[in-house]
Amino acid sequence: MLNYIEPVFRPPSEARSLILQVTNGCSWNNCTFCEMYTQEQKKFRARKEEEVEADIKAAARSVMPFEKVFLADGDAMVLPTRRLISILELIREHMPWVKRVSSYCLPRNLKKKSVEDLQLLKSLGLDILYVGCESGDDEVLQKVNKGETYETQKDALLKIKAAGLRSSVMILNGLGGSELTEQHALNSAKLMNECQPDYLSTLVVSFPLGEARLREGFAHNWTMLDQTGLFLELKYFLSQLELTNTIYRSDHASNYLPLKGTLGADKHKLLAQLDMALYQPDKVRLRQEWQRGL
Repeated sequence: MLNYIEPVFRPPSEARSLILQVTNGCSWNNCTFCEMYTQEQKKFRARKEEEVEADIKAAARSVMPFEKVFLADGDAMVLPTRRLISILELIREHMPWVKRVSSYCLPRNLKKKSVEDLQLLKSLGLDILYVGCESGDDEVLQKVNKGETYETQKDALLKIKAAGLRSSVMILNGLGGSELTEQHALNSAKLMNECQPDYLSTLVVSFPLGEARLREGFAHNWTMLDQTGLFLELKYFLSQLELTNTIYRSDHASNYLPLKGTLGADKHKLLAQLDMALYQPDKVRLRQEWQRGL
């Protein structure tokens, strides 16, 4: 039995992975749209080395089949390279059957890590970094207190690529509200075009605990996009993408319209599906409000 500090989050694609909690919470935790680590028990800290080692040994004794390990919580890559090397070596020693290790990654996590550091981590089993860019627009990023810019996110994504690691990037549909929708879509697409991520997903910005924190950053001049506005923003975003071999998904439960494809091969097909949702919604299976969530 592993010792988790709840709640624990993971990307949808890590559903069958062992979740190994090497940090608790998020080291930044100031984004006004994010409510994942707001509980008192989720105050950030790196878990003790002996705690992580005990969890790895406990997982190794488990009869549950898994071939992938996800390093939780919000930004395990904030740990020093030495600590990450130790964790990966323990996984390799006690769970030699594991084929892939992954982690969330804030762009700022990589400022002090060289390409050579990341290459070493890759050689020990690290494979995919999930980067929540949310937007490529500096004004949107500033208003939601992301603590990143277009350039800092670009630098991190290009460093990941240079090290031979794979990146999975998330953009938040609707984050700029109706006021900044066009520049949010345009600059997010520009960032993706420069960085050519391996995976790209779009989620819809959601507020189960209310919108007050986010509205403050916009001086309360923020209007949530309705379904039509979200589809139009997403259509503009996809139309501006010039990707060569990126797997794209908008199948997270927050989305009204699940989309899947490879960009750019399926760009026209995805845009046609969006047009159908916009202009012939009776011919498309859209999620109802009760079916949507985080």
